Amino acid sequence: MQLLHRGDAGPAVSEIRSILVTLGLLPPNGHAGSTTYDASVEHAVRAFQQQRGLITDGVVGPATYRALTDAKWRLGDRSLAYFVSRPVSGDDVFALQERLLELGYDAGRPDGIFGKQTEHALRSFQREYALNADGICGPATLRSLKQLAPKVRGGRPVYLREQEKVRRAGPRLRGKRIVIDPGHGGNDRGAVVNGVAEADLAWDFARRLEGRMVATGMEALISRGPGSCPPDADRAIFANEAGADLFLSLHVDSNRSPEAQGVATFHFGTGNGTTSNVGEALAGFLQREIVARTGMLDCRTHPKSWEVLRWTKMPAVRLEVGYLSNPRDHARLLDPAFRDTVAEAVLVAVKRLYLLGKDDQPTGTFTFDDLLRYELTRAEGA
Repeated sequence: MQLLHRGDAGPAVSEIRSILVTLGLLPPNGHAGSTTYDASVEHAVRAFQQQRGLITDGVVGPATYRALTDAKWRLGDRSLAYFVSRPVSGDDVFALQERLLELGYDAGRPDGIFGKQTEHALRSFQREYALNADGICGPATLRSLKQLAPKVRGGRPVYLREQEKVRRAGPRLRGKRIVIDPGHGGNDRGAVVNGVAEADLAWDFARRLEGRMVATGMEALISRGPGSCPPDADRAIFANEAGADLFLSLHVDSNRSPEAQGVATFHFGTGNGTTSNVGEALAGFLQREIVARTGMLDCRTHPKSWEVLRWTKMPAVRLEVGYLSNPRDHARLLDPAFRDTVAEAVLVAVKRLYLLGKDDQPTGTFTFDDLLRYELTRAEGA
């Protein structure tokens, strides 16, 4: 779709304004009938993006537009069902998934998309409560959903299952399947500063990390080739169909201010309590390892509902390693030794996730050689 910025006008802007009014982010009587993307619309879009964990740029692109159209729907506004060719999405689907999970039915990670797992959970609920098990959330099903008390308290079961899967996987890295997702690619170069492109750096990081993972016996899959840029939905589908244990998305950043610098890590979370616990833990390990080994500014970890984090069915993180627009970060990113250090930090962070605090070492001190020796010792003792 065409990006919508301040100064644009037309029916598409009118639609955006109408949604923002419905969401209470624009006054209902302000500039009635206006089709202009003015300062008030930009401010409302930024507020919406911040609420939804999107990039807060005040521009309506594909991700923001989908989030806006999803936000229009409340549970009960329409009947919900699974359509293979065009799955229904919206905040009402998200609310249904959350409700089913509270009642003890495995609808999978709440992503706002009515897929096969959501339909299966809904049919199970309908069968248990003597409803017509048609997999359609209509008025009768909705009444029953609202009347029942939750079966599960003190944690969201889908994320408890994530934690249990990590515990059962054991501390060894051998056999674990990781999807490495280098950002951008092909004609999409990402951030470009002084001829250095984010897409190329992300690809280089991915190859360095892939080599180290394979050396430990892990199965490392890269989500794209050097000359392609699949959409986020395809990257998530690739990881889901591969049955990956973890998803690591690699990026660098840029900013209009040359003072912006440092490393940040993002995991799936909506900001209202829905968070991937394992993703959050992995993001924390990544952040601490990279900061300890490189001395980069710690820009902390953050929950986001970006599509590539929301649509992946396994714990997923997105790593932003430095700013090409910052002279110091730029120089470091061009240094192969620095990129090796970051790759080693990422691998050690993954290892720490599976160690669950056992046989661990202080942050920044666990080396690649230590890790290989650990894997070999465990293999001999198996």
